[in-house]
Amino acid sequence: MALTINPINGMLGVEISGIDLSRPVDTETKQELNALFSRYAVLVFRDQPLSPPQFMKAAEVFGELMDQQIKQFVLPDYPLVGANSTKDLPRKNGKLQVRGENYHTDHSNHLKPPKATSLVAVEIPSYGGDTQFVDVRRAYADLPEAVKQKIATLRSMHVHQSSHSPRSFAKLSPEEMANIPHVLQPLVIRHPVSGEPALYLNTGRMEGIQGMSPEEGFALIAELYAHATQSIYEYRHKWRAGDMVIWDNRSVMHQANADYDPEEYRYLYRVMLNGEALIPAFE
Repeated sequence: MALTINPINGMLGVEISGIDLSRPVDTETKQELNALFSRYAVLVFRDQPLSPPQFMKAAEVFGELMDQQIKQFVLPDYPLVGANSTKDLPRKNGKLQVRGENYHTDHSNHLKPPKATSLVAVEIPSYGGDTQFVDVRRAYADLPEAVKQKIATLRSMHVHQSSHSPRSFAKLSPEEMANIPHVLQPLVIRHPVSGEPALYLNTGRMEGIQGMSPEEGFALIAELYAHATQSIYEYRHKWRAGDMVIWDNRSVMHQANADYDPEEYRYLYRVMLNGEALIPAFE
């Protein structure tokens, strides 16, 4: 099949048409899509009103489906598919408290974090609810050389919820918490396919920096985060029903927005793909 490729923001994001993801994808097209995924990090497919089984098959073009960590938000008949629903969100002072506000990369406290996350929009409010992405490859490349040298071999402990987290995570039972890993992750990782270095940040989970005082470590995390989340590195996706978007957690951070009418319904399917242990860019 002949794909139509429309880059969105330089090397971040590409909109792909000329494909029906409800149908099987041939080997040559799979290879092309995976090459685009490694290059552009965020792939956007419009007009793909996929059922959960169709969504699972479409995501498997890019890898193996991963178990959902929080079981309360999975589809009963399809436990590998999560649901992002307005009906599941608490409110505070009339404002929705969405999961995923603040830039992050998914499940960074896992030994093998998901290589990709994907959403399919089923129902979308009349305004708001965008998902933003920032390119942490470009952000790393633009750092001063002195900063690159300083952070080259540093690591941070990623936990369920950092003591400095800007947002609250889902409340887990003691049994669930006992199964949540804590992992030292490199501040700079190397992409296993492209070989590009990238910052690896998640202020919701990073508990300081190994070998630094808490004050110094959290200050460095805040500095890197402020740099990486500048608008020059951003693609902001405005959802339409039927959109499928898949992104590379090793190349971007993302965040959700709660800037929509809480009385309007927003519902998306979500899957993740198995990843490997992160590769430090420098030893």
